[in-house]
Amino acid sequence: MNDLRLLLEGTVILGTPLILAAIGGYFSERSGVINIALEGKMLIATITVWLVTIATGQPVIGVAAGIGASILFSMFHWLLTQRYSLDPIVSGMAINAIAFGAANFLDKRFTDPDQAGFPKLPLMAFWVFALVLPFLVWLYVRHTRGGLRLLAVGSDPEKARQMGVFPQRTRLMALIATGVLCGLAGALIVSNAGSYVDNMTAGRGFIALAALILGGWRPLPTLAACIAFGFFYQLQIQLQGTQVLGISAPRELWLCLPYIATLVALAGLLGRNRTPAGLGKP
Repeated sequence: MNDLRLLLEGTVILGTPLILAAIGGYFSERSGVINIALEGKMLIATITVWLVTIATGQPVIGVAAGIGASILFSMFHWLLTQRYSLDPIVSGMAINAIAFGAANFLDKRFTDPDQAGFPKLPLMAFWVFALVLPFLVWLYVRHTRGGLRLLAVGSDPEKARQMGVFPQRTRLMALIATGVLCGLAGALIVSNAGSYVDNMTAGRGFIALAALILGGWRPLPTLAACIAFGFFYQLQIQLQGTQVLGISAPRELWLCLPYIATLVALAGLLGRNRTPAGLGKP
């Protein structure tokens, strides 16, 4: 019974950052901007939250700074793809590379390895917000003018222009939303851990993108996919050091479990989900 409780708690703790990042990716991709840079935006947010919170002693300022850093990277993605027409895949790779390098430099230059912890906002607020967010987004895209414009631009930007909607403006707002949510995801990751370690996002941005694809670019199925991946993350933690059918598997095998589940799920749904028609179109 205790193991089941730990499994459920861990699923929520590890799944909620994925939800925030995946819904952030939802805004970007539903507006027509391919975004593989969720990982980089989350990572730059984690190191920023850590350093600013340690420096100021104020977790609110730290989280705000992390969100600001993520928004900055997100706006850079908008600038490259919408103003300079750079391929969004190339732009996303560049942003990830810059984020990895910047986070590594800041970690080596400014973090104190003896730092025991840091003040943080109540984690329950993050968890509740993440679990409620997909429902709020579903209501937003179905019942508000802004949501309908988001869907219109992501479905057919040329027809949206003919109707008087400006795709660049809609995509700018969508990418700002992506930055906010990726910043919150990074803040939640570092707050859950209680300290910063190098490359602590560990591919969660890519897992979040996979969850978005598995959810068919829809908020509620994306929520379910993120919870499922959170379950596999927690399961691999609990299975480490245990025997299954009398066989003791190496730790590295269990660490691969969330990524194996991702590949299997993507392979099973490949070609079945309908990609937004305007994704990648200028």
